[in-house]
Amino acid sequence: MYFMRFCLFILFSLLSFELLAQNSSNKKAQNFFERANPFIEKQDYISAEQVLKSAIEADPSFQNAFITLAGVYNAQKKYAEAKSAYQKAILINKNIAPAVIYGLAETEFATQEYDKAKQHFEEFLALDSSSDRAKKAKKYLLDCDFAAFAIKKPVKYSPTNLGQGVNTTDSEYFPALTADGETLIFTRQVNGNEDFWTSQFKNNTWNSATPLSTKINTTKYNEGAQTISPDGKYLFFTGCNRPDGLGRCDIYVSHREGKDWGEPYNVGKPVNSEYWESQPAISPDGRTLYFISNRPGGSGGYDIWKSTITDDAKWGPAINLGPEINTPYDENTPFLHADGKTLYFSSDGWPGFGNKDIYYSRMDDNDKFQKPINLGYPINSFENESGLIVSADGNLGMFSSNLKDGFGGQDIYSFGIPEIAKPLKISYVKGIVRDKDSKKTIESNVQVIDLKSDKTVFDDYTDPETGQFLAVMPIGGNYLFNVNAEGYMFYSENFELKQGNINNKPYQIEVYIERIKQGGNVTLRNIFFDTNKYNLLPASIRELDLLIDFLHQNQTVNIEIQGHTDNVGDDKLNEKLSFNRANAVYEYLVKNEVDAKRLTFKGFGASKPIADNKTEIGRKNNRRTSFVITKI
Repeated sequence: MYFMRFCLFILFSLLSFELLAQNSSNKKAQNFFERANPFIEKQDYISAEQVLKSAIEADPSFQNAFITLAGVYNAQKKYAEAKSAYQKAILINKNIAPAVIYGLAETEFATQEYDKAKQHFEEFLALDSSSDRAKKAKKYLLDCDFAAFAIKKPVKYSPTNLGQGVNTTDSEYFPALTADGETLIFTRQVNGNEDFWTSQFKNNTWNSATPLSTKINTTKYNEGAQTISPDGKYLFFTGCNRPDGLGRCDIYVSHREGKDWGEPYNVGKPVNSEYWESQPAISPDGRTLYFISNRPGGSGGYDIWKSTITDDAKWGPAINLGPEINTPYDENTPFLHADGKTLYFSSDGWPGFGNKDIYYSRMDDNDKFQKPINLGYPINSFENESGLIVSADGNLGMFSSNLKDGFGGQDIYSFGIPEIAKPLKISYVKGIVRDKDSKKTIESNVQVIDLKSDKTVFDDYTDPETGQFLAVMPIGGNYLFNVNAEGYMFYSENFELKQGNINNKPYQIEVYIERIKQGGNVTLRNIFFDTNKYNLLPASIRELDLLIDFLHQNQTVNIEIQGHTDNVGDDKLNEKLSFNRANAVYEYLVKNEVDAKRLTFKGFGASKPIADNKTEIGRKNNRRTSFVITKI
């Protein structure tokens, strides 16, 4: 089983009874012609080519030999030779089957003669306007117009082989990359068996790849067509013909556990069905899974579907992406970028270069995908292009191909993404959570919430062994960052990622949280007020609700809410302002069923700075709301 679906451009259907099939009066020519069929059935096209040429040499007017030879050339992707064979067949007798004209048009399209191809597709449609081939011919007319325009405006494209650390004489394909760009997981096929391998990017090169895990890789089954969550903790992949499968191919998931991976399991219904499911792509928040299926209810053969986790932590119903993405033809290899908005996929149904091309579509503010856009020439060509992924920074694309400079079979390459096709800008926060006193790593819950949209973009636990986490944050959001663990004070931070800000670089942090104890102090970085006012802004609610959760989970804890200002302005006014702000927090907590006996509040004005008031950053840090545990 080979996960990558390639469509050979072979027109042996032209050899059916729709031809004006006539034997040659030349017995020698007819004998050579008949010898071609067994070679064709065995896909021995070189031998078939030789005997057909002999038939033509014996009878230069043997029309069907030319037509069959054209099919043999197509099977070998010798499109120029196939075109010549079709042309000679038509010159012998213009009273010919429409399918031969269609075949000539396809070879003209393959050799970039778009005006001639368009002419012959139209000529074919005048003879046949209702068959399945006619539907494809109408699609080809759109392709002719698109390709003729696109090829005159090529995009910059310079693919680079990832090197011998990744690629070998075997085939490597389906790359998957973590958001930090440091870990690559890909499929390698050795002696017909597909397994996952991984490589680390260090010292500006990809290190020698190693098998991913014996818990995932098997000798009995193939593993492939995978996607990795941006933090590198969840691997979704395709498994076929397994005992626990619901159909021929299903989607499985494995969770990284320290340095190894956990046993994979079938994600089950409704994602998987008795039909074919493959090529998963996970959203950056881990809540929506995109995948390919040929189940009923789609637009064509293979469509892109999605399923979103429900409130009870189960996968919701499978939803077809609809005509905005899917066509009556085939779509495959979806990849949702870490921005959560830009979808890359392959299709042979949208205007392109004839076979599968790579497209991208951006989700609008109403979470609807816009009309797909072809990545352009020469990224796309008459060959099949698929399996593109894009790095988190949006600059680098990765795909597999068998280009001339390869090591053998399919190799993985990278190239610069054209500016127009780049995803939205993102950043990320990556770090480790430790106990403040012992400095040991802690398994803790990390939450990242976009305060502008009120959407949770990350909610997961740190690695139980390493304490590590990585959370993606699209540029343009104002993010609440919270870390909490049982028995510990929680940690609060705020990341405001403004468009065009040169400081929107990834954050590398170490978070130290301390056990709950009297005197423990937490600064609430996501409590907001307008300047010189004390009415809580709506963006403060999520932080306040987290504080309420903390108090509900720790019923013996009493706290004092404290307000602080910078030293700008009158001291007495600052003290009053900080008092009123602390009181606003107190009133919100009481209103939301926190026992007032557990709460006190106080305003300190500028008397307890935590930073230098001489800088704007320092003054901003001093303008804060915090709480101190007064009693346990």
